[in-house]
Amino acid sequence: MTTVADLCATMDSIAPLAHAADWDNVGLLVGRHDSEAEKVLLTIDLTAEVLGEAVVAGVDAIVSYHPPIFSPMKRLDDSTETGRLLLGLIGSGIAVYSPHTALDAAPGGMTDWLTLALGEGPSVPLEHSLTSRSGEENKIVTYVPAEHLDAVRDAMAIAGAGVIGDYTHCSTAIENQGTFLGGESTNPASGESGKLEQVTEHRLMMVCSGVCLAGALAALRQSHPYEEPPIHVIPLASHPVHDSGMGRVLQLAEPQSTEELISRLKSSLGIDQLRVADGGVESHEIVACCPGAGGSMVSAAEASGATLFLTGEMRHHDVLAARAAGMTIMLAGHTNTERGYLPYLRDRLAALIPQIDFMVSQQDSTPWSSC
Repeated sequence: MTTVADLCATMDSIAPLAHAADWDNVGLLVGRHDSEAEKVLLTIDLTAEVLGEAVVAGVDAIVSYHPPIFSPMKRLDDSTETGRLLLGLIGSGIAVYSPHTALDAAPGGMTDWLTLALGEGPSVPLEHSLTSRSGEENKIVTYVPAEHLDAVRDAMAIAGAGVIGDYTHCSTAIENQGTFLGGESTNPASGESGKLEQVTEHRLMMVCSGVCLAGALAALRQSHPYEEPPIHVIPLASHPVHDSGMGRVLQLAEPQSTEELISRLKSSLGIDQLRVADGGVESHEIVACCPGAGGSMVSAAEASGATLFLTGEMRHHDVLAARAAGMTIMLAGHTNTERGYLPYLRDRLAALIPQIDFMVSQQDSTPWSSC
C-alpha cells in the first residue's frame, strides 16, 4: 500500500523541507502519515472550489503549493474560511502537504521553471540555501604535548568528535610553541609552578556535532595531561548550497530586448499582459526572477548585475526604487508565476511514485480578472 508517508518522502526528495524559508509552514499540514494515497490532486491554492473538486474526484491527498495553514490558529471551527476548509478536509479524510518555499529553492523546482521562461543560459540562486552537515556544527581546538596527542585524539573520536561524512577520527594537528605560568597552587605536567614555561605542543582540531559536544569535551579533559587543558569551542557557519536557494539570476545565452522578453514571457506563462516598469536598459544580458511576491530579492538581483527582474507582485515604492536604479521590473501576477509549474511537478511525481494517480486541479485559478 502506498501511503501519505510515501508521498511526503517523495516530495521531500524533490523539494527538501530543510531548504524552506524559516518563516514558512511546510510539510504535512493535515492528515495521517499511514493513510493510503492512491489519488493526489495538485494545486497552487486550496480554495473551497478546489476542495469540492477533490471530494468529487475521491482523492486521498492534496499537494497545495501555498500552505492553507499559515498564521497560528487558536481554534478550529466553521467561523472562518480556513476553519471550514480544514474541517472539510478532515471530514473527507484528505491529507494536505505544502512545499511552498522548499519547492522555490529546489533545483529543478518552481524558480528554475520560471527562469526557463526568460531564456536559456546558466543560472544560480540569488540567495543560496544554507546547510550544516551533521557532525560539523562545531570545531574543538586544544593544545597537547606530542606524546599525548594520539591518546587525546582517540578519546575524542570515541566520544563522537572528528566525524566527516563516512569518515571518523578526522583531525588536524599543527606543532606550535605554548607558554604558561602556574600559580603557587598548581602542579603542572611539565615545568615548575611560579615560573614562565615554554613548551612544544600540537594544536589539535576536530569537528564535532552539538549532540556529541559535551561528551567529546569530557573525553578531552579526562585524557589530557594538563590540569587545565586549553579548550576552544568554535561554532561553524553553515555552507551555501550551490544549486538551491531563493530567486535566480540568469546569464542569457543571447541578449534580449525588453520587448522580446515581454513577448517570450506572455507565451511561456500563457498570459495576455504584463505590468512593466522600464528601467531604461534597451538590451538585457543578465536577468533575475522570483516566483510569487519577490520584492525582497530586488537588492540581490541588482547586486548580481541583473538589469531586469521578473516576479508576480511587488510593493509600489519598491518598484519605483528599482526603476530609478535602472532595473526593469516585470510583474506577471502572483500565481501566474507559479501555476504553470504544476504539470511538471505532476510528471516528476508520477515517475517517482507510479502507484499514485496525480492530477492537476482544474478549479485552481488566479482570483484576478481583467475588466
